Amino acid sequence: MNNNPLASIIINNYNYGHFLGHAIDSALNQDYPNVEVIVVDDGSTDQSHEVIQGYGDRIIPILKENGGQASAFNAGFAKSRGTAIFLLDADDRFSLNKVSTVMQIFAAHPSSDWCFHTLKLVNKNYETLFESLRKGKVRECDFRGSIRSRGKVPIDPPATSGLCFQRDVLNQILPMPEGKHISIGDHYLKFSAMALSKGIFLEQNLAQQVVHGNNAYTLKGDVQMKARILVMAAYWIKFKFPDLSTFTNNLFVRGISAYWRTGGVSPDLRDLVDRYLSSLSRLEKLKLNTRAMYRYLVPKQG
Repeated sequence: MNNNPLASIIINNYNYGHFLGHAIDSALNQDYPNVEVIVVDDGSTDQSHEVIQGYGDRIIPILKENGGQASAFNAGFAKSRGTAIFLLDADDRFSLNKVSTVMQIFAAHPSSDWCFHTLKLVNKNYETLFESLRKGKVRECDFRGSIRSRGKVPIDPPATSGLCFQRDVLNQILPMPEGKHISIGDHYLKFSAMALSKGIFLEQNLAQQVVHGNNAYTLKGDVQMKARILVMAAYWIKFKFPDLSTFTNNLFVRGISAYWRTGGVSPDLRDLVDRYLSSLSRLEKLKLNTRAMYRYLVPKQG
């Protein structure tokens, strides 16, 4: 086992009992020999508990009250022991060589703290909707300078099931803020990781993301939801990592301008927006409002 460090797969689930078994099976059937599978159920009211019980001691179950995706990530990471952490949404599933592929990449690039890869999009019957045609390319990435100086991320990182981390970087990021509202979970994680450390972007579809009626974000083009996620991510990253203010201000501007295009900030986020703005100087507020207005008037820029 010394040549195969422990890998932790954390599955987060809320009322996806009809998908959950496929996700767990894909984690248990990895061709990597040293894996622990942690299933965090966030207060499901469907058949999820019965599905989890059916796996006995093959998995590590965490049954908790409903607290949102962020709280599930926090609970799963606190229980994990692996040197590398793999996140899996309960309605998705891993390719059987996912863990071995990423662990090899981490071994070959020891200074990289994260590995993000492309996803194959499938429907609820696991029929392909979209997949990247560029396969196998490994890109070493260091966005720290760009994020801190220009406030921009040059790539569009994948959703939860395409995110893999070394434990060291998650120790700096977690626990994350919790709440039952629409989660910022994966955005907070991937943005923070890219701002803190080097990583790898792998153009290989090592997981299937299932697109179905209950997906919160994928392929919907929901501007209100995008605005919400950007504003919340900006707020929590700013107060966790104050030196990333250039980046968080950019996220905030994008979120506010998107809100303006859809009728204004949602009532439950107004206090959060006010707290963000109150942390800025008058000059910073003026700059942010000017940039947000420009993006509002010229949508293609935002």
